Parts: sequence; C-alpha cells; structure tokens
Amino acid sequence: MTRRDRLTAEFAGTALLLAAVVGSGIMAERLSGGNVGLALLANAIATAGVLYALIAALGPVSGAHFNPIVTLAMAARGDLPRALVPSYLVVQFAGAIVGVWLAHLMFDVPVLQIGVKVRTGPGQWVAEAVATFGLLLTIWHASRHAPAHIPAAVAGYIAGAYWFTASTSFANPAVTVARALTDSFAGIRPFDVPGFVAAQFLGLGLILLLTRRSP
Repeated sequence: MTRRDRLTAEFAGTALLLAAVVGSGIMAERLSGGNVGLALLANAIATAGVLYALIAALGPVSGAHFNPIVTLAMAARGDLPRALVPSYLVVQFAGAIVGVWLAHLMFDVPVLQIGVKVRTGPGQWVAEAVATFGLLLTIWHASRHAPAHIPAAVAGYIAGAYWFTASTSFANPAVTVARALTDSFAGIRPFDVPGFVAAQFLGLGLILLLTRRSP
C-alpha cells in the first residue's frame, strides 16, 4: 500500500470511529428515557460493531490503528516504519475531530462544542491505564497468534471495557482529545484530558516493559 492509502485509511477510519462513538451516544441518550445504563449499553454495542467493521476493512491497508498509542506500540515493536509515525498521529487526531463534528452535523446540534462531563480522579486514571494496557495486550497477542481474529478480539475487548472500567475505556489520546469537543453523552471536560492521556501512556509503558521480557 502507498503512504497516501495508509494515511487516508487512518484518517477515514478514525473519523468514522468517532462518529460512531459520539453519534451512538447522542442517539442512545435521546432514546433511553434517562436510563444511563441502557444508553451506555447501546453506545458500547454500536462502537464495538463499527470498530469490528473498520478493522476488518482497513486493517490490510493501514493496520487499522485509529489510535496514537497503538501506532507508537507498533512502531516500538518494529511493525510500522518509524518514519510513518508522525503522519499517522496527525491524521488520527485530525480524523477524530472531524468524526465528532460529523456526528454533530448528523444530529442537528451545534458543530462546535466543549465537553462538560467530569471524568477525573484516581479511579478514572487507573481505569484508563488498565483499559489501554488490556487493549494493547489484546492486539499484541492476537496479531502474533490469531491475526484473523483481531477485529473480533479488539471489538470484544472494547465492548467489555466500556463496562468493567470506571472511565468507560477511552484508551486512545486522539479519542480523548476529540471527545473534549462534544457536550454529549460521550464528552469529557478539556480540563480532564491530560490525566486521561497520561494514564494511557502509562498503559503503553507497562505493555512495552512486559513485552520486552516475554516473547
């Protein structure tokens, strides 16, 4: 695949992923009648379904990272040329923001927003580190031992992590930054973004430390 093909796939995939996260959150909140648990379930199912489809379709093109943490992990492992890393990161962040705006356009709400949902504290930070570590562990071992099952493995992990982590498993700096630009069910206060991103990088550091010591 050409560099342009890879970057286009990463941009489009990340944009569609965020459109799914935010759009399904808006739809779920509108239809759930105030039942937050039901809204979260709908949000998790929609996100996992779209994530499965995107990884299956775009994985052969770009690796279907859609996540700066995954890109950095793959580069550290030697599975992505390091020269591509900066471009991957740029299109992932840009795609994530565009995806949020697309969701707003689809649901006829103001395109430009700021998140107000409070997501902070030690429990949330630990949750993000755990969510990121688990995501990378899933990708790491599925890619080595069961590559055909990567779409299902990642989608299944994210669906579960929506529920078993206190943070609802952002596990992605581009997603975190973009979700600070929506005042919806999926939003996060900009003030809380640095804590989430730091925790995500802690998860990356832990997986790199672990995998250096084991095959």
